[in-house]
Amino acid sequence: MATNNGDVLMLEAAPEAARPWASAANAEVIDALPYIDDDYGNPLIKLEVDRLVEEEMRRSSKKPADFLKDLPPLPKFDFENCPVLGKEYERVRAGKPPVRIDFESRYKHEMPPANKRNDDAAWKQYLQKNQRSLQQKLIELENLELMSKHGPELWRQNNHRLEVFLSRMQRLAQEQNEEIEKVNRERKYHQQTTSYELNALSQEWRQLCVKNMEIQSACAVIETQIDSFKKEAAERGWNLEEKLDNVEPLQLQ
Repeated sequence: MATNNGDVLMLEAAPEAARPWASAANAEVIDALPYIDDDYGNPLIKLEVDRLVEEEMRRSSKKPADFLKDLPPLPKFDFENCPVLGKEYERVRAGKPPVRIDFESRYKHEMPPANKRNDDAAWKQYLQKNQRSLQQKLIELENLELMSKHGPELWRQNNHRLEVFLSRMQRLAQEQNEEIEKVNRERKYHQQTTSYELNALSQEWRQLCVKNMEIQSACAVIETQIDSFKKEAAERGWNLEEKLDNVEPLQLQ
């Protein structure tokens, strides 16, 4: 809720446009003045609030398992252009372990079996396989040399980028926390400032309620007396309506 000058006094629910999946009938408005409503600290009121919440939960047709029912459904993943990723996605959904790639048997130095030792084609095939394994080992050595030469500097640069990113995220988080704190301070100030007027109006309302009850009680007493007088007049045979018609109205001096 906001006053005429734009001061924020209490929390409000998000606008309907921010929740397109929620209907207006199910919209919930948060109406709270937490900085001046101290009744919630009373244990008796807390017990009554807990009782009302439990009663509402029992009457509600919405179960905790259905709390996402009103949200839009998740989009279906389509892996037509990437069948490998689709197969991996199904594996993860099924909870199966990942397929292990066997590098040892692929780059292991082997010789032809004994029955093919005199076969030139078999020797050529195993020679090509061993050459591939040797080339793989040479590439691994080159990678290790490159990592030993350039790795530390690359790690320092990567750490520097991460530190810059962390500093930026921390600065953004601090700015957001400061904005939240600013809103909370303004809300607290305006609620506490307005609490005097609210308390005065509440006290006036209570006094008017008491006064109305006193007036109602006095009217009930007068009506009882009138009924008693009418009954007494009827017992004496007086016609009060005829006498009232003959009474001249009082003239104001």
